[in-house]
Amino acid sequence: MAESMQGLKRTHRCGELSAANVGETVTIMGWVQKNRNKGGLVFVDVRDRSGIIQVVCEEGKTDPALLEKAASLRAEYVVAFVGTVARRSGAVNDKIATGEIEIIPSELRILSVSLTPPFQVEENSKTKEEVRLKYRYLDLRRPDLQRNLMMKSQVMTLTRQFFAEEGFIEIETPMLGKTTPEGARDYLVPSRIHPGSFYGLPQSPQLYKQLLMCSGFDRYIQIARCFRDEDLRADRQPEFTQIDMELSFVDVDDVIDVNERYLAKLFREVLDVEVQLPIQRMTWQEAMDRFGSDKPDLRFGMELTNVTDVVRNCGFGVFTGAIENGGSVRGINAKGQGGMPRKKIDKLTAFVKDYGAKGLAYIAIQEDGTVKSSFAKFMSEEEMAALISAMNGEPGDLLLFAADKNKVVWDSLGALRVELARQLELLNKDEYRFVWITEFPQFEWSDEQNRYLAMHHPFTMPMEEDLPLLEKGELGKVRAKAYDIVLNGNEIGGGSVRIHQDDIQEKMFEALGFTKEQAHSQFGFLLDAFKYGVPPHAGLAYGLDRLVMLMAKQDSIRDVIAFPKIKDASCLMTEAPTPADDKQLEELGLEVKAQPEKAE
Repeated sequence: MAESMQGLKRTHRCGELSAANVGETVTIMGWVQKNRNKGGLVFVDVRDRSGIIQVVCEEGKTDPALLEKAASLRAEYVVAFVGTVARRSGAVNDKIATGEIEIIPSELRILSVSLTPPFQVEENSKTKEEVRLKYRYLDLRRPDLQRNLMMKSQVMTLTRQFFAEEGFIEIETPMLGKTTPEGARDYLVPSRIHPGSFYGLPQSPQLYKQLLMCSGFDRYIQIARCFRDEDLRADRQPEFTQIDMELSFVDVDDVIDVNERYLAKLFREVLDVEVQLPIQRMTWQEAMDRFGSDKPDLRFGMELTNVTDVVRNCGFGVFTGAIENGGSVRGINAKGQGGMPRKKIDKLTAFVKDYGAKGLAYIAIQEDGTVKSSFAKFMSEEEMAALISAMNGEPGDLLLFAADKNKVVWDSLGALRVELARQLELLNKDEYRFVWITEFPQFEWSDEQNRYLAMHHPFTMPMEEDLPLLEKGELGKVRAKAYDIVLNGNEIGGGSVRIHQDDIQEKMFEALGFTKEQAHSQFGFLLDAFKYGVPPHAGLAYGLDRLVMLMAKQDSIRDVIAFPKIKDASCLMTEAPTPADDKQLEELGLEVKAQPEKAE
């Protein structure tokens, strides 16, 4: 039977007690981590969010009824103990903060009992994630998850403090907005009052924050919920949180400056890590050429080398064919991996095929300087020697090459570089390497739609010196005033200077193939607002979950979100989404088509 806590008041959390409290009478409340009955001696470990403390009941010293009651406790019972803090009579436990002390109890109340949990509540649980997510409320009792969420709370508090001190105003923007088809797919919310019409949940507060600049708020900040109905990947969630900001009367350097100081404060206060300022900057073009990625991981080398000119006239058709089609040949040098077994190289070849590559060519330089290669028979000795020299190949190295269109070569070698670093254990989670990527392309070509799309969004300002290229229609060469902040190979935030001149905005819509009518039907309210005096403005947004994931050294953003969804965007605990009942559908004027049965 559960008892009342009436008349008791918790004096301390379990982990807050120390040797300084010896001799004090305290009241603790929490969950039973474990209960060890040594016959006449009962040890109860009590846990709350601050840590664990040991309570000791001993025959002859403890009231017999209390001893019997303590012996009946099971894991996850909720208890309240009143007792005296004493130095441990047994060995000190170095593994816990309260390892020097224990509580000698004078009163025990069982506040609630627990069924046997489906898994043990412990750090680094080996229980399958599906089971833990189904019982997420138990999973969240684990100290490691609690630490992650407490860190996230600290990050949010520091964020609000820092930006408030920098003159930013926190403003909430609507959840129920207009659905705009640019970007990812919107989540739609049917309107009961306007049958057949729908709101869109925000993919980001982009248009609203630009309107707030038109409204003269100057500096806006929001920890904003965002929604995207995308096919999920391991590190994606249908709903996520952005640290979202917009600033007036600024250019690129102003946005970067305030954000560098923010990151330095965050890492100093939360992790005691000093971020060296200014943070390194790299153009998009340099990042792609050197790392094959616009979110390069700088914790290790293995940079890409462009060997197109070296192999332009060689006898290997795979290389020369790619070059003739306007592509390139690039390679990476996996130092010391010349002895990698053929099977492993085949696995790497299969890996790059996921990124569009048709295959991997390789040269394995043995320790004695002899060469094993998948394409040696097509090359003369001079051509082979020139290629090895261009790659700085030394005995014991493995050289890996991709030949295709630039995008495919970059994507496949960029991913391969990180995969090799993972296999070779070069990724140190204690190292934090930041880099700003700047001068992104304004447009990217879509083979699917056979036209140029905005790489960021249609309101991104082109670099002033590239405006003549926009005029001439040379869209592939136009660079944007866009910037991303990258940490250890993860894009943690990004933004841009926005277009505030209507003639440039019109040219931008034109380049993207929007008619005036289309632009107006989608973004009319923003374009109208811009007719009434719009300041130059720029913004940036961080993915809060990904930032905290990296700070907490976790591998998945699910470990820093209290109630995450799984890959198919469903919640194992609540079983959402579920069908709506007929009455609700009728009120909304909706009818659900019968879905064909899924084949098992």
